[in-house]
Amino acid sequence: MNILRPTSPGYKRKLAALNRRSVPTEKLRAQVAEIVEKVASEGDAALLHFTHKFGGPKLQASDLYVTPTEVLAAHQSVSKETLKAIRAARKNVQAFAKKSLRKSWFMKNAQGAIVGERFDPFQRVGIYIPGGTAPLVSTAVMTCTLAATAGVPEIVAVTPPGPDGFVHPALLAALTECGATEIYRAGGAQAVAALAHGTHTIRPVQKIYGPGNAYVVEAKRQVFGLVAVDLLPGPSEVLVIADKDANAEWIAADLLAQSEHGHGSIGILLTDSAKILEGVEKAIARQVKLSQRPKELALALKNATLVLVESMEDAIRFANEFSAEHVSIATKHPGEIALQLTTSGALFMGGLSPVVAGDFLAGPSHELPTGGAGKSFPGLTVDQFQRRTSVAMFDEASLRASLPIIETFAELEGLDAHARSAAIRLEGKKQRKKL
Repeated sequence: MNILRPTSPGYKRKLAALNRRSVPTEKLRAQVAEIVEKVASEGDAALLHFTHKFGGPKLQASDLYVTPTEVLAAHQSVSKETLKAIRAARKNVQAFAKKSLRKSWFMKNAQGAIVGERFDPFQRVGIYIPGGTAPLVSTAVMTCTLAATAGVPEIVAVTPPGPDGFVHPALLAALTECGATEIYRAGGAQAVAALAHGTHTIRPVQKIYGPGNAYVVEAKRQVFGLVAVDLLPGPSEVLVIADKDANAEWIAADLLAQSEHGHGSIGILLTDSAKILEGVEKAIARQVKLSQRPKELALALKNATLVLVESMEDAIRFANEFSAEHVSIATKHPGEIALQLTTSGALFMGGLSPVVAGDFLAGPSHELPTGGAGKSFPGLTVDQFQRRTSVAMFDEASLRASLPIIETFAELEGLDAHARSAAIRLEGKKQRKKL
């Protein structure tokens, strides 16, 4: 863990160095390109090869699909408390998503033509659910629920199996509760490639969603264009802005919670109170001893930085430049700070708003931009499962009113066939006189 104070040598340089854009290395790009190309050309054989090569079980093509019988058995094996938690989270996410659904609309333009937008659900989407060091049951809720709410008929989930070849039963239960229609034992860049290009077992999708490690994110980047992707969410990030009224124990708990995700996770505290900084440092040392994931925490805490800033203005400026996935505002007047933050993935206002509530239950999806992408991208929303189509319909009167303008543009751009394609529809028709 790093500590930065204004008196620290190279303070400003080190603070500036924390700002980053997530850029893959040439080695990573080349490795993923090879995987994507092999899956595109060899299908299931490559998918199975890379699954085993990168530490997964040795599977046959017939093992990839998780059967309804397996799903039912998994569903029946989980506790009532687990199902209750999944359903409570799904209910909140669904209610939030319904508010964000886009609706088709139509109007008449100035020349009298009918124009508008139509919004339809994608017909087949792929959702990546990380397995890794823990089954991310909540990610199934935060992605599949949105797809189902949007009305997507085919929701294809891929997730890496455990060493025994099985998917965690709670994850299978969450996927089915939240709308997944197909589930496959596949992870890593090879699973993304399979969703994009298709294999004998996995039919291709229109758009790919979901977080993952650096290989998964790079694979999404490389298949973009062949399919759509939602965003490129990588390792977890949390940035806390705190004043002297904050609770150091709560801040430490938030920083450690996101650090549990392990390697690559980033936790940053910005505070204008030396007392709070010292309190958080001590609280982290105490709380880390309580963790059941000490290895993951040890890796992530190397990226953690506690920063003493000279003013709240400096904290706000840094937060906007850093563009964190999660921003916790632990100040006396969080609303004042929130209004000045314009690049955050998600805001958690006030000391009693833990980031974990957003991870599991609150309502907005927890799939959020990382690596500085929040400057340009929002988090996952239900309308990203809807496909937009523009609509235009002319009658004779509206086309006649539009023709002079069309002809002017066609002349300016030297495109006489453009003008003719409109004028030809009115040839031989006399303009109706107004009564």
